[in-house]
Formats: sequence, structure tokens, C-alpha cells
Amino acid sequence: MREAVNAKPLWRVKRTGLTLHRKNLNLSPSRFILYASTVVVVFLIICAIVPGWIAPYVPTDMQADQILLPPGGVHVLGTDYFGRDVFSLIVYGARESLFIGFASVIVGGLLGGLIGAYAGYFGGWTDRVLMRLNDIVMTVPSVLLALAIAAALGPGLWNIVLAVALAAVPNYARVMRGQILSVKNRPFITASRSIGATQLSLFMKHVLPNSLSPLLVMAAIGVGTSILTGSGLSFLGLGVLKEIPDWGALLSQGRGYLTVAWWICTFPGLAITLFVLSINVLGDELRDTLDPKKRPS
Repeated sequence: MREAVNAKPLWRVKRTGLTLHRKNLNLSPSRFILYASTVVVVFLIICAIVPGWIAPYVPTDMQADQILLPPGGVHVLGTDYFGRDVFSLIVYGARESLFIGFASVIVGGLLGGLIGAYAGYFGGWTDRVLMRLNDIVMTVPSVLLALAIAAALGPGLWNIVLAVALAAVPNYARVMRGQILSVKNRPFITASRSIGATQLSLFMKHVLPNSLSPLLVMAAIGVGTSILTGSGLSFLGLGVLKEIPDWGALLSQGRGYLTVAWWICTFPGLAITLFVLSINVLGDELRDTLDPKKRPS
């Protein structure tokens, strides 16, 4: 009887559950931007991995009777001056553009991380020499440095990856060195050294794992910067020379038709912008996640 008296009416229980469900659906603007950015990044990565699943046409298929068609109909983003579907070109071009971004970050992060870790951990004259050379290289803007390296190596996928990676090495080295210097003199490192831990064991088990967070955040944000730099080099004719152009080459090919067919270079530019903004949002979220000051106590 007591349970029956204290029981809530059925309609109130349902209404409360509905209210809680609506509260869960109310996302803050920052969370919505994060989820939207994740969707954009995942979609473009899928385009790069399996473009045939997404693109409605073969990008090399030229249709003479469908030249410079505006967006709409069977061609969602229009066609170019060869009658090729612009959406299919963007989907297939994502492979080279994203490969340049991720591969250059991996190569540049590894080289810069090794240089910075060696200089910061061992110090002495090695640190002074490496960092002075690093400072000299950092006086040259990274875009100009990548342009000079790409011009010396010539066009090609791996050449542009190497150019973008080498231009980013000084920044990674500087960040890694600073983090190593901050970690190697902390009390737990001193305690491990006092009980007989070797230099290699200290570095591999304690110093390096506690120094990787800033480098990972920088690498995540650097993917967007690398894609921008690689697209700029492709725009100047120093990129990938293939039948299927990357996003930068699409911009370069469409600039001559900007007044009569704006969609040829506008949509590749939007793809670059969306991916760079989305990857930066994810990089900021990774930074907040790895920041110990923002972790719940």
C-alpha cells in the first residue's frame, strides 16, 4: 500500500524521461563544432582511402558534351573545362593531399623530435651547436624553405613530402627540446637516477613518455599546415604530376576560369579550408585532453 501511495504517476515518469532525453540532445556550440569537425575529417579520410566508394564518376572520364556545366543535376559540383566531374576530382584528389599532410608530419615530427630530444637530454656543446643551427634555419619562413627545397628536388609526391617535412623540423625540435629540459630535472627523475637507473632507461621509461604530449598536439595541428603548404607548392607547379591532380593542382587549373566557371577552383578551396579548420579543432581538443591542468582532480 505504501509503495502504491508513493509511486509517481506513469505520465510523470514518461515526461521526466522525455525531458532528460531532450537535455542530452542539447549540445553546446563547442561540442557541436567538435562533432562536425570529426565527421568532416573522417569523411575526407574515407575519400582518400576508398575514393571509388564515394565518387560518382571516374575522374579521368572526359565528356565533351558536358564541359563547364554549373553545379546541379547529375554533377553536384559541376564540371571542368574537360567535362570531368568536379566532385569526383576532389574525392580522388584527397588521397595525395592528405598523404602529403600526414606523411610530412610523421617524417618532420620524427626528425625534429629526435634532434630536440638528443639536444635537450644530453645538453653541453651538442645542445648548443644543434640549437644554434636550428635557430639559423628558423630565421627562414617555413613556406619559403619548403619552396626552395621543392624547387631543388623537383616535382613529385615524395619530394613535396620531404620538402614540407624538412621545413617543419626546426619547430618540432624546439618544442621537443623545451619539454625534455622541463622533465629531466623533475624529482621523480632524480629519484630514479639515485636508485641506479641507467641513462637509457631513464630516457625511454620516464623522460620520453612524459615529453610526448606537446609534440603530439603540435603534430595534430601541423597536419593542416602541411596540407596548406603542400597545396601551395602544387599550385605553383611543384607538386604531384599525375592524371588525377591534388587539391592544390585543382586550384591552379581552375584559376584561369574563375570568371566563367567559379566552381572549378572554389570547391577544392572549400575542401582545403574545411579539412584544415576541422583538424585544428581536433588538435585543440587533443591539447585540452592532454593538458594536466584541465584534468578533473
